[in-house]
Amino acid sequence: MSGESIMRFAVKEPSSDSLLLVVEVGNTTTSFVVFQGHESLDVVKVASKSLIVPEGFPGPLAQMIMRCPSLCNAAICSVVPVLEHTIGDYLRHHLSGQVMTVSASITLPFVLNYASPDSFGSDRLALCAVSQLLYPEEAVIAIDIGTAITIDVLGSTQHYLGGLIMPGLDLRAKALHEHTARLPLVALGRPETLLGCSTTDGIRNGIVHGCASSMDGLVAKITRWLQDERSETAVNVMVTGGNAPLIAGMLDCSPRLEELAVVKGTRYLFSLNAE
Repeated sequence: MSGESIMRFAVKEPSSDSLLLVVEVGNTTTSFVVFQGHESLDVVKVASKSLIVPEGFPGPLAQMIMRCPSLCNAAICSVVPVLEHTIGDYLRHHLSGQVMTVSASITLPFVLNYASPDSFGSDRLALCAVSQLLYPEEAVIAIDIGTAITIDVLGSTQHYLGGLIMPGLDLRAKALHEHTARLPLVALGRPETLLGCSTTDGIRNGIVHGCASSMDGLVAKITRWLQDERSETAVNVMVTGGNAPLIAGMLDCSPRLEELAVVKGTRYLFSLNAE
């Protein structure tokens, strides 16, 4: 099939007790996580923009390597190309082992049906990978509520079925402020009421409640489609991303909150691709 990746299934995830550094570079936040097997030993999060300037790099990365002298392997999942290359070059120079970058060209634990696999975000690849790991024979609706909101759907036969992309909460707030004459830029948080009685509350409530309601509506539609068109009997919903803790508790669909889902998916992909 055109656009379908070549998939080599692993019967089970290879086991390893060696240390692994996973770097997740998002548009807003970069996470550095050291794993030993499935267990995360050290987690550091910094603003991604702080790593772009020379004085901000490679501070956090160098400190983590110093704290873990036996560290030799790393995996990078990045949606910021300039940081992907900068961090990758640094790690290849300072680590003795393998440095893997997540992309559609590596071995995946699912079939990626996508018109242009190279344009499929590495964060979405990792999220789909951890979805397959957590629910190997069930359908999953995986939602990443970050700078952008992505929804990706996997069937119980480990096939990618499609997805949706839309602006995240902060982008919505920024767009209202920048494209109107008088609306302020509002800090987002969980609303105390449904309706707002000030401009600030009206914007905050509209964005947050609107996002939660749209998520519930889309999950319901996708679930019906999976049941009616794909004969799926078990459909799971998982959420991650910077604003996931804010939205997850407001959803009627009662999703599984996995705050390090992309990091865990990157670790899993490294285990399937390690030489």
